[in-house]
Amino acid sequence: MSTTALLLLTLSSSISLTGKRHNNDATGYGPIFEEEPIDVVYLEGSADGRVSMNCRARANPPASYRWRRDNWEIKLMEQPDEHYSLVGGNLVITNPQKKHSGTYVCVAKNIYGTVISKEARLKFGYLNEFSDEERDPVYVKEGQGVILLCMFPCPHHTTAVTFRWIYNEFPVFLPTDRRRFVSQRTGNLYISKVESQDAGNYSCYVSSPILGRSVFSKFIPLIPLSPDEGEERKYPADLSVMFPDTTAMLASNITLECFALGNPIPHIVWRKVDATDLPPNHEISESGAVLHLYNVQYEDVGSYECEAINTKGKDWHKAWLYVESAPEWAETINNTQIDIGSEHTMRCVASGKPFPFIRWYKDGYMYGKGELKFSSLTFEDSGMYQCIAENYWGIKYANAELRVIACAPTFEFNPMKKQLLGAKDGRVLIECKPRAAPRPRFTWTKDKEVLFNSSRISILFDGTLEILNATKNDEGVYTCFAENDRGKANSSGYLTITEATSITVAPEDSEVQVGDEVILHCTASYDPMLDITFIWAIDFRSEDGTGDLRIKNAQIWHEGRYTCTAQTVADNDTAYADLKVVGVPGPPGVIRVEEIGDTWVKLLWSKGAEHNRPILYYTIQTRHYWALNEDDWRNASTSPTVLEGNVEKAEVTDLYPWMEYQFRIIATNEYGSGEASIPSLKIKTWDASPVVSPTDVAGYGGRNGEIVITWTPVQPWYFYGKKFGYIVAFKPHDAYDWWYETISDPETRRFVHRDSYFIPTEEDFQVREFQVKIKSFNLKGDGPFSLTKVIYYPRDVPTEPPTDVYARPVSSTEALVWWLPVVDTGTGLQQYIEGYQVKYWRKYDDPEPGANRIFVPATVNQTRLENMLPDSHYLIEVRAFNGAGLGPPGEHCEMFTKRPRKTRKWLYVWWDHIQYDWFGNISFPLYYKVMFRKTGYIYGKVYITGWHFMDFPMPQVGDYELMVRGRYEGGDGPIRKIRIQGKASMITPTLSLVTLMLLVLCIVGLEV
Repeated sequence: MSTTALLLLTLSSSISLTGKRHNNDATGYGPIFEEEPIDVVYLEGSADGRVSMNCRARANPPASYRWRRDNWEIKLMEQPDEHYSLVGGNLVITNPQKKHSGTYVCVAKNIYGTVISKEARLKFGYLNEFSDEERDPVYVKEGQGVILLCMFPCPHHTTAVTFRWIYNEFPVFLPTDRRRFVSQRTGNLYISKVESQDAGNYSCYVSSPILGRSVFSKFIPLIPLSPDEGEERKYPADLSVMFPDTTAMLASNITLECFALGNPIPHIVWRKVDATDLPPNHEISESGAVLHLYNVQYEDVGSYECEAINTKGKDWHKAWLYVESAPEWAETINNTQIDIGSEHTMRCVASGKPFPFIRWYKDGYMYGKGELKFSSLTFEDSGMYQCIAENYWGIKYANAELRVIACAPTFEFNPMKKQLLGAKDGRVLIECKPRAAPRPRFTWTKDKEVLFNSSRISILFDGTLEILNATKNDEGVYTCFAENDRGKANSSGYLTITEATSITVAPEDSEVQVGDEVILHCTASYDPMLDITFIWAIDFRSEDGTGDLRIKNAQIWHEGRYTCTAQTVADNDTAYADLKVVGVPGPPGVIRVEEIGDTWVKLLWSKGAEHNRPILYYTIQTRHYWALNEDDWRNASTSPTVLEGNVEKAEVTDLYPWMEYQFRIIATNEYGSGEASIPSLKIKTWDASPVVSPTDVAGYGGRNGEIVITWTPVQPWYFYGKKFGYIVAFKPHDAYDWWYETISDPETRRFVHRDSYFIPTEEDFQVREFQVKIKSFNLKGDGPFSLTKVIYYPRDVPTEPPTDVYARPVSSTEALVWWLPVVDTGTGLQQYIEGYQVKYWRKYDDPEPGANRIFVPATVNQTRLENMLPDSHYLIEVRAFNGAGLGPPGEHCEMFTKRPRKTRKWLYVWWDHIQYDWFGNISFPLYYKVMFRKTGYIYGKVYITGWHFMDFPMPQVGDYELMVRGRYEGGDGPIRKIRIQGKASMITPTLSLVTLMLLVLCIVGLEV
């Protein structure tokens, strides 16, 4: 059994107070604008020769229209005008003249009231012509800056113009770059540093996209002069374009300009004061001279700074950005129908910056401001009301109709039900809500007996009859009489008393663990004549049920007070129980950074939900700027080390100085760790002197006094401050004083110094020793030096070759090679070498310059040869080398690779090595990258090899692309690419640049 519960017994349904001003016609309504006039810019001489200000309102009966200009009514009927005409609701102005410019308002009216439209402005747009006077030549020395003035007469009634400069003749426009800038505020042309090529004639060109017109000035001759003494002077950066304090409207786009003169050409840097970065909605253009902020928000408010820098000095400018907004409604008015004589208040609330001014119109005329209050409404108060919120940035309109109504009582729309029910010993409410205005007087009867207020029976203010402790004797016919000064009416219904509904088995307080199941029981007795339904509610959320409530896989959000309601159409009974769900803690509250140091931060947070079990401890996690991904959170060191469950503040230690961090906190109880808190705002620790020095310091000597020092750069998180760099210290082993060189680029890993003093002498025998050490520095100070490394400057290349070179094949494509290292030069002194070069090639098929090369350190006397061709005759050569170059070769070793075991098609690819210049600027590649992919595809398999050849399985179907590039200390080199057809037996290279060449052969019958 299931029915809908009735908690209130009604003799009449509720009624909305609807009506008219003076009659019972409820279909009419006042004007509602569907189209309103908008601002118009009229271009003089327009071919159309007319302007239409549109206006359309929906109303019943239809509205009539009138127009006002500058708050004066345009009397089209009384004073016809050849220029004005009314077409529907639209005002058409034929052959408009400047006297017709102004502010226009449309007025729509019918019997229910009058409304006025938004204001629309008619403007006459044109561009003033430049002066006809000739412009004087501008003389300036090369290397100096110059400003060419546009001197454009202010445009009349146009919103936006763009400035460009013509160079020598139209339509050749001067391009802008770091050296040249055109201000869109003044139109002036700024050249930071004049060059001889700037000589010519310049004209300021102004165009209006709205008007579709352009004008330009007389040409200005610019004549560069040769600098004194034939050499340009250098000048510090000097800002010539500086943005003013700016106020922008919320959600608008703004542009800030900043440009400097100077030689060398200054570099422009933008920043937001007291912020780590510019807002995310920013964009920098015009080679750094223009900062755009899009969709400006309140958080963008602040001081912005531009700084111009060159090697001779710097200049800076700072100004404020303020953000304001047009009015927006927080509370507005709606159509209202209310009884005559009632009290009524009309209120509008608007937000905006500056705070909007509120004013009212009634039927098209000023009516008041602030809040409208009516103590006793009359028919004259009916009409169309308009609330207007206005500030500097705009106007907001809200329209509503107020109707004051009066009518005799009637139950036509809300009659009493003929059959009513009430529960024994319960409270019965019988409503009486006729439609009536003003409010009627109420009288009740039972079986023709007039009822009066008593201890059990009461007539409430709204006409409802209340019966307490109802019994069978209360059954009968009840009639409600309603009467006011306009008439009277009545309605009747029969009341039946039923047995009361009562819960016999109530739910009990329970506790459940997350993921488990729980059952809440609920059983009730009720009148057998009626149907019953059970309604379960938790914290005011309800759901129909059939008695017992089963909760499967309980979650934290299932916790709360559960209410069981057994309900019939006559009455209901209610019982409740509290359900507790235990589980891991909820996330802690908002994290606040209280204090910041260089390696520590003090945090405050609020305790999250315990979920019915005490929190045992907290874990603080950090994520810094160089985290690999958004989920790269790491447990932080704290003071105290263990953060017990009652702690709500702690100090995070062992942080990197000058590092951007975010923090989050995780609470743990006996059931485990809960969800992490929302990450804190990003903060940056204070800077400090570096403590980490570069590693892997090494180097070697070259020729002509050149020594090369290499190292592994410090990772960015160890920079610890601004302007991080390195100080390289070096000296000959027998010298007392150190040489120091400063490296400002933190990514540098190689330094070359040349000094003829470093060349070994006869006293140095074979080599000259140097000591090298490197330390880091930043603005806060210097870090420690690395361990001192000894490097060697050889007097000459090795003079002895390796001996006893021996090789044996391992497979069809691999071999092992050994040799006796170079030990003695014949003088009893150990010869200095840095390593060995192993070179191998096919004796009869490959040219020796294209041989494969392998470099191994001096401590190694064997290596593995790979990517060899099967069943081939190879020659192998081994040489010692040092910083001065390669030594003499040893005797060639000959060997044969093994035959392949089965037939298979392979692609063999080789290319010429990049020739290494031992004393020049061309470095040897660290390795090669080879990509093999299907034609038309973006991705393919990438191989990395130190050899100059590779082989691949021959593709059976389709075309392929093969690309090779070298990898150097400075990054990847250029790509060389060929195309391979799947069924071709031989493909010749399509590219051959410098010394790099690819050749692909299809070889059949290789042993694998």
